[in-house]
Amino acid sequence: MAGKFSTPQPGRGDDIQELDLAIAQARSAAEAAGVDVEKYDAEEHSNVLSTGNGLSSYAFHLENLESAAQATSLEYELNAIDGVEAVVVYSANMVWISALDSVRPDEVQRHLEDAGIRGHLTASSLRRRATRLTKQDPRIRSRRESARERAIMAARRRKEGAGARRRGEARAGEVLHTARELVTAWRLIIAVVFGLPVVAMQMIPSLQFDWWQWVCLALSTVVVGWSAWPFHRAMVAGVRRSMSALDGASSLAILLAYGFSVLSLITTSASDPTWRANTVWLARTWSDPSFEGAIFFDVACGVTILLLFGRLLSRRNQIRTRAVLAVLQPPKNEPITVIRKNKSEKKVISTAEIRRGDDVLLETGMTCPVDGEVISGRGVVDMGPVGGVDRKKELVVGDRIYAGATNHGQTLKVRAYATGSHTRLAAMGRWFTHAAQDENRMAQITNRSAGLLVPWAFAIAVVNFCMWLIFNGSLDAAVATSLSVLAAVGPVALALSAPLALRLGLARAANYGMLLRDSATIHRLSGVDSIIFNRLGTLTRAPMNVVNLTVAHGEHPELVLRVAASLMMESEHAVSKAIVRADRETRDANSGFDTIPVWLETGEVKVNAEGTFVGSIDVPVPPKGKNYKDVVRRDRHELPASPELTDDENVRRVTARVWRPKDLGEVRDPHLASAALSGGSPVVVSWKGKDRGVINVADAFKDDAALAIEELESMGVETLMMSRDMYPVARHLADSIGASTVLAGVVPGKKAKAVRGVHARGHRVAMVGDQDSIGALRVADVGILMGSPSRTEADSADVVLLRDDVMAIPTLINFVRHVRNTVDWNVWLAWAYNAIAITLAVAGVMNPMAATVVMLLSSTVIEWRSSRILRHNYNAATMRHTHTWQGWVERLRSRRERRRRAEQREQFVESARLNATEDGRELQEHITGPGVAGR
Repeated sequence: MAGKFSTPQPGRGDDIQELDLAIAQARSAAEAAGVDVEKYDAEEHSNVLSTGNGLSSYAFHLENLESAAQATSLEYELNAIDGVEAVVVYSANMVWISALDSVRPDEVQRHLEDAGIRGHLTASSLRRRATRLTKQDPRIRSRRESARERAIMAARRRKEGAGARRRGEARAGEVLHTARELVTAWRLIIAVVFGLPVVAMQMIPSLQFDWWQWVCLALSTVVVGWSAWPFHRAMVAGVRRSMSALDGASSLAILLAYGFSVLSLITTSASDPTWRANTVWLARTWSDPSFEGAIFFDVACGVTILLLFGRLLSRRNQIRTRAVLAVLQPPKNEPITVIRKNKSEKKVISTAEIRRGDDVLLETGMTCPVDGEVISGRGVVDMGPVGGVDRKKELVVGDRIYAGATNHGQTLKVRAYATGSHTRLAAMGRWFTHAAQDENRMAQITNRSAGLLVPWAFAIAVVNFCMWLIFNGSLDAAVATSLSVLAAVGPVALALSAPLALRLGLARAANYGMLLRDSATIHRLSGVDSIIFNRLGTLTRAPMNVVNLTVAHGEHPELVLRVAASLMMESEHAVSKAIVRADRETRDANSGFDTIPVWLETGEVKVNAEGTFVGSIDVPVPPKGKNYKDVVRRDRHELPASPELTDDENVRRVTARVWRPKDLGEVRDPHLASAALSGGSPVVVSWKGKDRGVINVADAFKDDAALAIEELESMGVETLMMSRDMYPVARHLADSIGASTVLAGVVPGKKAKAVRGVHARGHRVAMVGDQDSIGALRVADVGILMGSPSRTEADSADVVLLRDDVMAIPTLINFVRHVRNTVDWNVWLAWAYNAIAITLAVAGVMNPMAATVVMLLSSTVIEWRSSRILRHNYNAATMRHTHTWQGWVERLRSRRERRRRAEQREQFVESARLNATEDGRELQEHITGPGVAGR
């Protein structure tokens, strides 16, 4: 075929004609090879313009689909088409198709017809298909939509006017921060290179030379004009918008120091080339008449250098914070190898294209993009933020793995159960985003408070200037003290005091596997003094098991168990699952030698508010005058099943109940009442008004339950265990782990009432429960949802624990107390610093340079205290109280109590000694007589 092409050569005539000739020859060669060029061009052009290169999905209604086996065969044939993923649902007579845009629906329809199935697109699929076919070039459409949005926004701005825009901005932010992108390392370097010589010459007189002050003017001009420009820009923007700039006071101090120094050089003796400046450590020293002339170039340069250094240091801390928050982001869209459903070949796709049911090959060092189950391989995996504290785990076949986990072992094959926004990592990200939005609202409040501090600082500086000028008469001292006021005020420290610690606290909690709904949850949870544990799902580990079965006289144990299992078949409760599982195991063990019917026909079953199962059921009844033991064979391996219990003629429809007693007096049979206390949680089975048997189910407490309870008690938190069991049973279980109080006999519908009862006694209550206790979580001061990964989005819980260990609760309480303590102390330190610093500046004790250093030191201390939240080991250091002063008060109180007890003990010993001496004297007198005793 290559011989039929003729390559156009230069100089053979018109280039366009030669190119057309080459194209015509190529098309002729393609047609000779059997390629339909016209059809291919039309289809390709249509696909490119209408659908792009992505995936499209549609569904067919199917006719003549006769069996599930035929549906399975059809699904296999459709999946064999290149670029097609099909799911056939026999019960709905439909097939869902996800295919490349190059695969047209009529091709799929032809395959259906070849299989003897008639199919037609659903109405919704036809609408989507029509929309895709009428689409224009995506780039043109995107440009038109962007232009339309810009036109709408421009019209809206013209309608509102510039004043409305400025007012809207002021309402939204209330305060301006210095632009981060303008605060660069180069500005700091220039400020250091040009500004440090100025500071050195003014602080060290021996470095001064003729004309040195004019050199300082030249050097400081660069520093004030270029290096300090970000702070001036923020101040000017704040003035234009009638807002406060957090660095506005510092900017004004820089400009005032520079402007006054220039004016002093022009109008005073400081312009003399031989003039020398003295070292001044206190601002009021300038009031000394011996000081002639004053320039503050060192203040302008020093404040600029220190401000730039402090803001760059803050940016470094913010970068660390963003790095902590970045772990909550979903994995990047990267290539990954998968094996599609019903296909054996491997396929490399992007993580965004993974579907539920795909088998993902997770190689060493890769981050898992899905939630799934390990179906092949074994290795150590870092579970990431979803894993909580103990992140590194060795996973084997059958273990769950979540998005964000990193494989450090051999290649794992993971079957995807959740992808994209449905993963737990994505849910954590959404949860944290919601919490961060709430934290941003608090940040606005603190920014507003900090913004009020700036105009107050201006006012104080003006009043201070006037007072010093009037009562002292020194212009230099008035300017110096005013500069100290402006340089000392620290609105940034106040603005950072609460939001930074709360933001880091929310992020650290998420890394611990504890999702806090908002910052208010931290404040409420830190003040909790009572924690109620719902026993099932929090303190115990699954599954529950039947440990004992006791029946009344003449009853059949297997029948009692089967009746209970039949009524509780549809329940998801742990007790129900244990009884159903025990009945299934008993039935399987007795297969072929059944004493009673394998299945009992059951009518409608209702569950009342107390958790009692009531329903009609067909129960085999023995003949009159006999009981179950009379008709049950002795040796099931030799005798056939008793027809008296398996024949339909001996079956009666009765109303049966499965219930849990709240009090021992509710069980009327003494034998069954004794069995109810034999161990485990008793479940009573009754029908025809008689208690037939008691099933005892039990589960084991988690290994760390007792340690967690002890830890909470040592932290001053009262622990309460809520249980459905009778008080003797619940009290015995609570004593085994050390819980101080028991709420026994609480039925599911009364859990919320029990929580309200504890709250009514003046306690601040946190409720810990699983998804069966949502109502109780909602009424508690703080609801903690535990052991329910499927309810990560639950709106009724304030805290969601992604961990199953009970020690997560004391860790959580200890953590929020540390965060609350950090926040409160930050606020107190910020306000106390500003009050003390401004007072010292007004008194003339603080030099403007020293004021700047102290101001930056206050911000640094607050940032350092907040950053400790990321480094602190909350398992090692337990905080008994939210605030340190509370611990001091308690230690003083306990010290006084110990001193009082020691004094009482000494008094008791002294009294006992005196009494013993008196008794001895009386005894001696009685033996020897008074005279002898006296001699």
